[in-house]
Amino acid sequence: MKVAKGWVVLWLGVVCMSPVWAQTPTGDERILAAREALRTGDQATLDQLAAGRSPHLLERYVKCWHLQNQLARSEPPDTARIEAFLARYAGSVLADRLRGAWLNRLAKDENWIGFIGAWGGLASPTDGQRCQHWLARARIGDRTALDEAAAVWAGLSLRAEACEALVGQLAASGRLAPEAIWARFREQMMSRRPSDLELIVSGLPAGEAPTSAALKVMVKDPARYLDNLRPGFAQRRADSELMLAALGRLAVGDPKAAYARFARLNDGLSADDQAYGYMLLGWRAAQDHLPESVRWFRAAGKLQMPDEQRAWQVRAALRQEDWKAVRHAILAMSPEQRAERSWTYWLARAEQALGEAEGGRLLLERIAGHPDFYGMLADERLGRAFTPPPPDTPQTAAVQADVAADPDIRRALALYRLALYTEGTREWLWRLRSADDSFRLAAARLALDEGIYDRAINTAEAVNPQDNFGLRYLTPFRDLIEPQALSLNLDLAWVYGVLRQESRFVTRAASPVGAQGLMQVMPATGSWVAKKIGMTDYRRSRLQEPDTNVLLGTSYMRIVLDDLDDHPVLAAAGYNAGPGRAKRWRDERMLEGAIYVETIPFNETRDYVKKVMANAVIYAALMEGKPQSLTTRLGQVAPR
Repeated sequence: MKVAKGWVVLWLGVVCMSPVWAQTPTGDERILAAREALRTGDQATLDQLAAGRSPHLLERYVKCWHLQNQLARSEPPDTARIEAFLARYAGSVLADRLRGAWLNRLAKDENWIGFIGAWGGLASPTDGQRCQHWLARARIGDRTALDEAAAVWAGLSLRAEACEALVGQLAASGRLAPEAIWARFREQMMSRRPSDLELIVSGLPAGEAPTSAALKVMVKDPARYLDNLRPGFAQRRADSELMLAALGRLAVGDPKAAYARFARLNDGLSADDQAYGYMLLGWRAAQDHLPESVRWFRAAGKLQMPDEQRAWQVRAALRQEDWKAVRHAILAMSPEQRAERSWTYWLARAEQALGEAEGGRLLLERIAGHPDFYGMLADERLGRAFTPPPPDTPQTAAVQADVAADPDIRRALALYRLALYTEGTREWLWRLRSADDSFRLAAARLALDEGIYDRAINTAEAVNPQDNFGLRYLTPFRDLIEPQALSLNLDLAWVYGVLRQESRFVTRAASPVGAQGLMQVMPATGSWVAKKIGMTDYRRSRLQEPDTNVLLGTSYMRIVLDDLDDHPVLAAAGYNAGPGRAKRWRDERMLEGAIYVETIPFNETRDYVKKVMANAVIYAALMEGKPQSLTTRLGQVAPR
């Protein structure tokens, strides 16, 4: 990234000490001053900056930030200026963001006529804004608004205040069917942190909703809730629903304890509710890799399961290599789920294991030829290794020149140059929404030239996942990474596979949980590794330095590999979720590497390991110039 940050930080320090400008700044300083004033809510500085004019490419940002700050204040906003900005920059990312802020302010002011008038043109309204729109229409007498909302309420996030108010109106108007309410209740109870339960059941008819006290006990202490139930407890729908909710909640931590209580109480449930209870038990037991999961799923019979639970029915059978049960569970999926690449692959494996070689081959052909986890595995079962990909498609000089001169792309690069990464990425993505493949590839190459590696990779990947491997599988910082990998006896292709997945080579990358830098090292891990390798000058801030981050990250990779049988699959899982979990996820017997990966309980880690291992195959093919095998890399996972 070609950004000179030192003067920016020094200058901003001076800016923050001066509440009012003695002289209006120019150039980049003006843009940075406006951004800082927006962050601190400094209306006086924004007033002064917005009153001036500048030919700077980012001048529109000064005007927009000024208006955004006005909208966040208690004083009435300058509606004329807002409308003028929206008209002048119609179709731009800034106009869309300003419109969203304006709508939020109009809703806060309960200016429903104004809200409806400003609604048109918002590209991607949030659930909160959609709820505000329905409420606005309802409040001015549009009788169809609540009907529209009732038809889609099950898919809305209820965290927004407007959506809570909307659900209250839908409930009061009797537009929420009890079956839909209980379906959403069950969906919420399948999460590890259920929320909005009282709001969801508020739409039930009087006398049919559970009490607030019962809900709280069920969520906080499901074991106690179940232990207090007696035979004949299910006098109404709410009783059985809370019992099943408590069962599922207890099964998250202890499926066997949940089953013991279910066995005592299930006679009081309908056949359908009994099947649902067995599904909950099978699902949670499968995530804990308990052998009982297959039996409990089987006891659910022909229950129509959600996709998540049906997937775990397959994984439970895979874990035991019960190929008949694998095939049965996949064939019970919806056509859409069954067509997913993962389940096409495992159905093919089941068919082959059960003697249907030709049927298995035809299924493998459907997904073969794609450079992803399942495509590679399918190709190898068909006798085809992953071969070094061809050179990237060249771009004409004319297209490259057009992209470099594009005003939206230039604005994005100018924002990146000023370290305004969030704004730069918004501009970049907004421009590429309507771009053709030729433009996108040229933009990816421009991003690479500018050192914006994540944009180069992501933009090229959106064009064609089977082409332009040189752009999509970059090897920046090789002068830092390769010597470190060699000194620690690490597979360079695997290291790059991890790096690509962790940060897309963004040195400033920071995760929501605090992981830092190229290799996403947690501060505590960095401190621990630094002591292990004798690094005496470790500071948390040094995780943003590429050389320090690579040193600590690769050293940690070596430590994790040594602790996990030098197995890259286990180490990838351990790097993402912790070595202890990677150990616990092994079986009592030898397990095929692909089955180990498929049955990782955490969705994020499972997807991460698949991508890291496929990345490593592609990097190895590019680096070594010879065919590679994913199956060999996955290998077998030894018993715990």
